[in-house]
Amino acid sequence: MELDSWRWDAFLRSLNRLELVDIGIAIAIFSIFLLFRKIFTKYIFKIILTTLRKTPTVLFSNILLSFEKPLRTFWIVLGTYLALVYLPFNFTTIAFVEHIYRSIIIILVGWGLYNYTSEYSTAIFRLARNVDLDEHSMVVPFLSKILRFAVVALVIVVIASEWGYEISGFIAGLGLGGLAFALAAQDTIGNFFGGVIIITEKPFSKGDWIQTPSVEGTVVDISFRSTQIRTFADSIVTIPNSTLANEPITNWSEMGKRRISFSIGVTYSTSKEKLETCSRRMESLLRSHDEIDQDLIMVRFNEFNSSSLDIYLYFFTKTIAWVEWFRIKEEINFEIMKILEEESVSIAFPSRSIYVENENVASNIEAEMFKKSSSEK
Repeated sequence: MELDSWRWDAFLRSLNRLELVDIGIAIAIFSIFLLFRKIFTKYIFKIILTTLRKTPTVLFSNILLSFEKPLRTFWIVLGTYLALVYLPFNFTTIAFVEHIYRSIIIILVGWGLYNYTSEYSTAIFRLARNVDLDEHSMVVPFLSKILRFAVVALVIVVIASEWGYEISGFIAGLGLGGLAFALAAQDTIGNFFGGVIIITEKPFSKGDWIQTPSVEGTVVDISFRSTQIRTFADSIVTIPNSTLANEPITNWSEMGKRRISFSIGVTYSTSKEKLETCSRRMESLLRSHDEIDQDLIMVRFNEFNSSSLDIYLYFFTKTIAWVEWFRIKEEINFEIMKILEEESVSIAFPSRSIYVENENVASNIEAEMFKKSSSEK
């Protein structure tokens, strides 16, 4: 208390000695740093960046770009500090003010590191390539989030230490409460490790079209807890990572080509020659189509169905895009209809025929129907 009272009295005595010249010089010091900040932003920063980009490594240029905004703020902080140092207050010697300025510097450094660990950072991409991961893999944003979380946690710990808080006791408390936390957050921990399994095994990447027993759509994002998938109805479905990691996943984006298969049923009145001609013309159609993959094309008279003779078609399109696939399928269907019309072959529809073997049975049926109708009257 006596020390604080002495500092307050010293501050009041310094305030009484304050002159307009001192205030003007302090403002001038601050203005010089503001001016230098603009010069640094427009000229010096660009010159340094251009020079660093000519070096064999891009490490320093990436670091400089990450610390661009923190450096701009640093000049303002430095200008205020030196202006206060000049004033006869002894203001900057107060422990509280020292802690504030040190905390600001720590935050600026953390800000730069937070920018450097962005998912679009070259450092993250290089790290992904070093462990044989695709740059578009889900591990890139996931790794970025982990590193950014570590940076924020480190900044908080250092600032707390700067203000005199006992970090070791806090960590010990976390250890004692760790078991209770683990029991209370079993699902969260399971989802986290499910996310780790997903990004390490790489069953899909961001933007892939996947199908599971729970959902089908395009992968949008993966976080610590869940994966977001945009369905074909344009809605977002969020699935816990623990659920997704334990389900069979079909990655349709890994297709090199896309299958089309269906059967065409024609009437039983179709002759063998007509049936064979239609099959060969359909196969010729597929063989001559530029957008049909030629590795495997099957057009075969497949079976005698209950009400039709079935021709089975099995082939692949070169494109895997859904809209283009439907367009090609429609073109093929129209051409098949044209072939059937030209050959005078009719499409069969489900039907049932009743055959009467002799006249006595027919007479008995007619008699029974007559009696039934008479009784109803």
